[in-house]
Amino acid sequence: MMSNSSSKDVHAEVAIIGGTGVYDVEMLEDAREVKVYTPYGDASDLITVGKYSGKSVAFLPRHGREHRIPPHRIPARANIWALKHLGVKRIIAPAAVGSLRDDVRPGDIVIADQFIDFTKRREYTFYDGGEVCHVSLADPFCPELRSIVIGECKNLNLKVHEQGTYVCIEGPRYSTRAESRFFRDMMKADIIGMTLVPECILAREMEICYVSIATVTDYDVWAEKPVSTQEVIETLSKNSSNVKRLLKAVIPKIPDERNCICKEALKDAKI
Repeated sequence: MMSNSSSKDVHAEVAIIGGTGVYDVEMLEDAREVKVYTPYGDASDLITVGKYSGKSVAFLPRHGREHRIPPHRIPARANIWALKHLGVKRIIAPAAVGSLRDDVRPGDIVIADQFIDFTKRREYTFYDGGEVCHVSLADPFCPELRSIVIGECKNLNLKVHEQGTYVCIEGPRYSTRAESRFFRDMMKADIIGMTLVPECILAREMEICYVSIATVTDYDVWAEKPVSTQEVIETLSKNSSNVKRLLKAVIPKIPDERNCICKEALKDAKI
């Protein structure tokens, strides 16, 4: 039975922000739900904290447990602030995406190394006034976490693309064909989604390591390859199973000490 706790009594080292198709983590032991009160309002849902392989792990469903929050309304600042409050130093972030390349196929996993931001109306920073901070996003994802995730994808024989540019759009609508071709042909992006930004930016501002696990559900509309809803649902189910296997393999491999740029992201960033 899952219990409820005050956030004062709970600590977590690693967080999973679950995307489409990943709404819970049955692997956690001694799980309890926590509500964290933040200066930015409610997080997407209660945060589940438990143990896995000797590590304290927090799980937060990005869209809420019933997928009730559309991508442009996700309370990213509240989510990241809440995880930081719990002590989280590393975030693993699965998300469903569309493909902008022939060789990035439904069912594949992309470990993005870059992003292009085409969102429009989101809250992108914790530094809105009083203190100015220009955090570097030249390399927006934790190199240490990326290396671990890529290695475990290979160990599990999952089809993984070790690099990729994720273009993040506002949503909740999908792209027009013209937009999709622009992202593919002119911007040379590899995958497209709606949730990466500002989540990864805010994590960097909090000096939290962040890795995106992008699972491909379909080809975006640049392709003359119509995909039925049934096919997307089937791919989502397959991807969800693979992501859960991957999480179980990755978490035990995360070292206690961080050896990456993320932990000092604010050094020389504040004015």
